[in-house]
Amino acid sequence: MTYSEAAKTETFRNLMAKKKRFIIPLSVFFLAFYFTLPILTSYSDVLNQAAFGSITWAWVFAFAQFIMTWVLCYLYSRQSVKFDAMCNELRAQTIQDEKRADQ
Repeated sequence: MTYSEAAKTETFRNLMAKKKRFIIPLSVFFLAFYFTLPILTSYSDVLNQAAFGSITWAWVFAFAQFIMTWVLCYLYSRQSVKFDAMCNELRAQTIQDEKRADQ
């Protein structure tokens, strides 16, 4: 079975749809969160106010970006297990279809 044939199967389309529903919103969130810091520090003074003692909100936001990255990596790692299971199902279906075609 070629890639083009596999891509036409319902299992493959389902896998790709689920991946898109997960990856696109996370990517948009990541980019928005990531670029908010340089935009706010360049064009406003909002993050220059003290948050805790001499630590400004810019430092808090910058540290939050590390946490956000780790959380997104954790979420993707958990979701990738489901994606891998779907890939294994697709692989098994492809092998089964090839065996039927050989008979």
